[in-house]
Amino acid sequence: MKLTLKIWRQENAKAKGAMKTYQIDGIEGDMSFLEMLDVLNEDLINKGEVPVEFDHDCREGICGSCSLQINGEPHGPDRLVTTCQLHMRKFNDGDTITIEPFRATAFPVITDLIVDRTAFDRIQQAGGYISVNTSGNTIDANSIPVNKHDADDAFSAATCIGCGACVAACKNASAMLFTSAKVSQYALLPQGQVEAVERVENMVRQMDLEGFGNCTNTGACEIECPKGISLENIARMNREYLSATTKG
Repeated sequence: MKLTLKIWRQENAKAKGAMKTYQIDGIEGDMSFLEMLDVLNEDLINKGEVPVEFDHDCREGICGSCSLQINGEPHGPDRLVTTCQLHMRKFNDGDTITIEPFRATAFPVITDLIVDRTAFDRIQQAGGYISVNTSGNTIDANSIPVNKHDADDAFSAATCIGCGACVAACKNASAMLFTSAKVSQYALLPQGQVEAVERVENMVRQMDLEGFGNCTNTGACEIECPKGISLENIARMNREYLSATTKG
């Protein structure tokens, strides 16, 4: 398979970036998208050129660090997969593929296709936890009954890997889907009720401080999410926030 790749190149955070075109050959349909980029980089290194920098770790759809904007779509044309799980059989011989980093003010480009997503970490640190007294005997997790429907929804929300596809897909670069998933996984469980008010207030406040946009219910975030995080989480977070800010 022969392909034309138009890739965003940017030396560092302060440099002015630009699209650069590369020709690549010998790509097989069973290769992952990242393996295709590996082939490109090996060719560039052999030519004495600077390889394209992109983020990756597990390459198993778990960590979310491989996030790329491919032909205008976060993680590319497939659904419910990360970039590392996207296979080249989704493309045709002779295709032109445009590859960019995720675009959002809160996700500044570090270099080439790598962006700084530590804004997500700060939102999580603002309230995405529960305080547990670990001194003495620990309480068995099964000692508190949890409705199965609530448990299932909490686990579904917890599958969010924080890749940022929701932000990249949103016309407002909103982080509502990510933040609401992190709020929901605790709001649905009794263990999360003690700090529920502080959690949603602090996480929403931090989300706004990071410069993410507002949600206008377009729904692109859910469609592009590799884990299928539901918009229902945003509705739940809005209810939690309204309740927290109107108490007293």
